[in-house]
Amino acid sequence: MQREEKQLEASVDALLNQVADLKSSLGSFICKLENEYDRLTWPSVLDSFALLSGQLNTLNKVLKHEKTPLLRNQVIIPLVLSPDRDEELTRQTEGRVPVFSHEVVPDHLRTKPDPEVEEQEKQLTTDAARIGTDAAQKQIQTLNKMCSNLLEKISKEERESESGGLRQNKQTFNPTDTNALVAAVAFGKGLSNWRPPGTSGPSQPGQPGAGALLAGASGMQQVQMTGTSSQQQSPLLSGVQMAQAGQPACCLTTESSLLTETKSLKTV
Repeated sequence: MQREEKQLEASVDALLNQVADLKSSLGSFICKLENEYDRLTWPSVLDSFALLSGQLNTLNKVLKHEKTPLLRNQVIIPLVLSPDRDEELTRQTEGRVPVFSHEVVPDHLRTKPDPEVEEQEKQLTTDAARIGTDAAQKQIQTLNKMCSNLLEKISKEERESESGGLRQNKQTFNPTDTNALVAAVAFGKGLSNWRPPGTSGPSQPGQPGAGALLAGASGMQQVQMTGTSSQQQSPLLSGVQMAQAGQPACCLTTESSLLTETKSLKTV
């Protein structure tokens, strides 16, 4: 009898140590999720899950060990129930159970689930046994298809978000070209002095210059003054005067000769 009690005590101590380690790991993982969620990485979460899984496997090995007595054969009977606060119980349970009264005993010493939960579990087991193999296989295929579609949508959204971020970060202008354009507009940097033919500026060889244009214009004005001093201008002369604006210098010489001929005809 004493040997069994010693084995039970040693097994309970080993279980308490394993549960304490598991509790510490769960507490650190929950703290990490609550305080470091913004910088938490998936490999770190997997490491925490791997640690918890290893500790649960160790706990199961302790329970299944040959030297561990069957705990199901052990009965826990509360010896004292009191509505007053128990400091020792509070310390051992870390403040979770301050009072060991009639209200908390059914919850903490229960070895089976609630009757409602147990009834629901039996109903689910019965429904699962009624489903045939073909129907179960179809439901499994439907569930797998839904999971595949969901994973595909999630992957598509991730790709679109990544491509959208790349488009936002992509540069849409060339700083070198922009600086060159600003320098050309503001300071004329890089612009050429070449001008196309026919524009104002130094006269090109073989073309009438600005002096010939001015000379023709002055001669035209003299002819107009002498022709209109004695009589009214003829319609032909007025038409020639209206056509002066915007004509090149080569046309002014022809107009001057036409006016001279008109004047000589009037004199005759």
